[in-house]
Amino acid sequence: MDLDGALAYLDEHVNLETDVSARAASKRLDRVARLVELMGDPQRTYPVVHLTGTNGKGSTARILTSLLVAKGLSVGTYTSPHLERFNERIAWNAEAISDAAFVEIIDAVASIERVMEEPPTVFEILTAAAFRWFADVAVDAGVIEVGLGGKWDATNVADGQVAVVTNVSLDHAETIGPTLADIATEKAGIVKPGSTLVLGETDPVLAEIFRSAGAAEVWERDRDFGCTVNQLAHGGRLVDLRTPGASYDDVYLPLHGAHQGDNAAIALAAAEAFFGAPLDAEVIEDAFAGVRVPGRLEVVSRQPLVVLDGAHNPAGAAAAAEAIAEAFGDVAGRVVVVGLLQGKDPVEMLQALQADGARVLVACPAPSPRTLPPDDVAAAARSMGIESETANSVPEALARALAIASPDDLVLVTGSLYVVGAARAALAH
Repeated sequence: MDLDGALAYLDEHVNLETDVSARAASKRLDRVARLVELMGDPQRTYPVVHLTGTNGKGSTARILTSLLVAKGLSVGTYTSPHLERFNERIAWNAEAISDAAFVEIIDAVASIERVMEEPPTVFEILTAAAFRWFADVAVDAGVIEVGLGGKWDATNVADGQVAVVTNVSLDHAETIGPTLADIATEKAGIVKPGSTLVLGETDPVLAEIFRSAGAAEVWERDRDFGCTVNQLAHGGRLVDLRTPGASYDDVYLPLHGAHQGDNAAIALAAAEAFFGAPLDAEVIEDAFAGVRVPGRLEVVSRQPLVVLDGAHNPAGAAAAAEAIAEAFGDVAGRVVVVGLLQGKDPVEMLQALQADGARVLVACPAPSPRTLPPDDVAAAARSMGIESETANSVPEALARALAIASPDDLVLVTGSLYVVGAARAALAH
């Protein structure tokens, strides 16, 4: 098997990220449990921190990984979705898996699948492959991000000694909803007996669902840990953080958006829960200095300023809009490139993005079978009084936005990580 063969093998399997119709039947762990069992249950060979949440879990996973690495650990990190290549999902000490190693572990899964009664999904294959590779390279810890929900997510064959919940808002309600309580209950499924739960959600009703999930200890945001000062700084934030064991003042975080201060507090609390002790200030300083989160308020060029953000639900879009207004409020004007997936209300998303302040909006298809037609997005924009155009692809939309924008404008590319990934690839060529 070569790389093309590995990708072709994945393409032969059901992909729940692109085929929503198959999700309803996906609430089962027997397939992935059998797959990892045949591989020797590699996910049980190292301690795991398991993360879920509607928004922020990818950023939190990266910050946490950086903290564990700065403390001297060898760390495997599994995240989803990817922006450009599957390799991004499986990382060792924040470096994506090489093509050769990726092919090797996909080939290993393919050979084991032959004795299974039913083929696994793409996400199940990647999850098992990640667990196997982390065991092969003998990581000291696994930072594992849930793909969707929690209880029935393929990653839940791992037992996290620390469970992390960033927040809960309405997203994927058709699969794990319809209510916020339903979504919280689904996400609480990652909490295992004896674990420490680091809980970022503060709504009293939802918090009670997590508190009753069976953790040995529950650390709650704004009670046990939090971000107490969160100020704009050049290229990021200057934050004061506190955990059950310590306080850390004037810590620089090179990420845009006040919400990243909350993510940093959650990650720091999770690291303290993992080690059972506070971290040295120097470790935190080193860890935060190296944190990068591609596709999340990522500045990729200037004159015009081009910012990529994978906000794909109203809560994420509102956080992005607030961060952009704060960090880049002095730009002459904004040109917005938006591609959305089905199930999103385009007016609600555009309102959350504060797109009514844009000079022009260019609607494009997200490179996914689940894309919302660009005409629907453009029509929603026009109903809000926004001048809008459509494009046939993300690269075409990006080229059009750059042609419209003046050197002092900001071009925002958003609406889906699929759109952001395609924009990053286009800008690289």
